[in-house]
Amino acid sequence: MTKLQLEQYEKIAEAILFAGGEPVDQKVVAMAMEIDEDAAVAVLESLKTKYEKFEGSIEVRRLETQWQLCTKPEYESYIRGAFEIKRNAPLSQAALEVLAIIAYNQPVTRAFAEQVRGVDSSGVISTLAEKGLIEEAGRLDLPGKPIAYRTTPLFLRSFGLESLEDMPPIADEAETEEKVPSAELEDQQSLFDSEE
Repeated sequence: MTKLQLEQYEKIAEAILFAGGEPVDQKVVAMAMEIDEDAAVAVLESLKTKYEKFEGSIEVRRLETQWQLCTKPEYESYIRGAFEIKRNAPLSQAALEVLAIIAYNQPVTRAFAEQVRGVDSSGVISTLAEKGLIEEAGRLDLPGKPIAYRTTPLFLRSFGLESLEDMPPIADEAETEEKVPSAELEDQQSLFDSEE
């Protein structure tokens, strides 16, 4: 393997490790680069050495036959601090309302949520999807083929539910015009804050 080839393989390996996020098996790296496993290990070792010489905050870590691109341990407290702020951010009232609408009526479209709430909900739906509490459930067979949304397993875990059947019952329609009890979900907000 020439120096030029090695540099190209290192870039490919780096891209694979970065995109993987989690530890990636060296066999997968070898297959992707279309080289044998021993050659892939040599490339990964060379990449690891380059990161060590660079003295940045990122390193290539070997975990038996798996490899991962990750931050160095001395930056853990800073990373933890940065993401704790985001993790503990409570859901807004609007987010709880949209989440309740989706949870009790799923799968539903953004237009349905907006009709129930009476205001634009596209930003709230995007936020809930980014947090992993809802996901796309396909497209409805309606004009324009709108995207339908449903809750995720993270939603159940975050609110301490084993299944959707464990959700609080919907209030009598005679008692309230709004069919969606966002107050019940708001009561369980503290569970979400600690689990996300």
